[in-house]
Amino acid sequence: MTGSEAPSSFRLAYVPGVIPAKWVRIWQERLPDIPLKLVMATAADAPGMLRGLDADAGFVRLPIDRTDLSAIPLYTETTVVVVPKDHLMAAAEEVSVADLADDVVFHPLDDTLDWEELPGRPAIERPATTADAVELVAAGVGLLVVPQSLARLHHRKDLTYRTVVDAPQSRVALSWREDTTTDRVEDFIGIVRGRTVNSTRGRTQPQAQPKKQRSDEGAARRKPAARSSGSASAKTPRPTAKRGKPRRRS
Repeated sequence: MTGSEAPSSFRLAYVPGVIPAKWVRIWQERLPDIPLKLVMATAADAPGMLRGLDADAGFVRLPIDRTDLSAIPLYTETTVVVVPKDHLMAAAEEVSVADLADDVVFHPLDDTLDWEELPGRPAIERPATTADAVELVAAGVGLLVVPQSLARLHHRKDLTYRTVVDAPQSRVALSWREDTTTDRVEDFIGIVRGRTVNSTRGRTQPQAQPKKQRSDEGAARRKPAARSSGSASAKTPRPTAKRGKPRRRS
């Protein structure tokens, strides 16, 4: 489905950690007659929602299967380790994956980091969610490595986090089903990309006149017309009077 069909609302999915407030505000300013409805989705479920048209577009975490989905990468997040405030790592500004080797590091089922090799010592079993893993960290059972936005989302006063300099990073992208690139989807893409309200979303603009041609025309306007030799306005030179000797008076 493509073209200019105008749905009664625009459904925007977003995964935990993404805050779409600024884009929603711009949408409401530009398209006040089309309500924007937010739909929370897990990182694992978001691509399926887009394929099933349960949302018109959505913020997802890469990588995803892009067989029938379009995606525009927006930004890359810093990866951090969540630790108790009295943990030794809390005294450092940043750590490396090697620094986690002696600690139990949780790998929840909704983990969004693309690890080649999991850091630290494995837990007895994997927590179901990131929220569950945060509770275990607070209990002093182990540590958790997540995108920084998720550490902020699950903030607790007894926990802190530190940057892991060499860990995989999570990329956030705007995605939608390829065959449903409607005008409303294009409108939202424009908002996310920072296009102005007068943007034509890529439509062909009238080409500007070449500078050389304009300058030639200007020169032609400034150049006076050549005078014809037979023109009535042409001036005829006066005959020069001959000077003679003065006559004597008698």
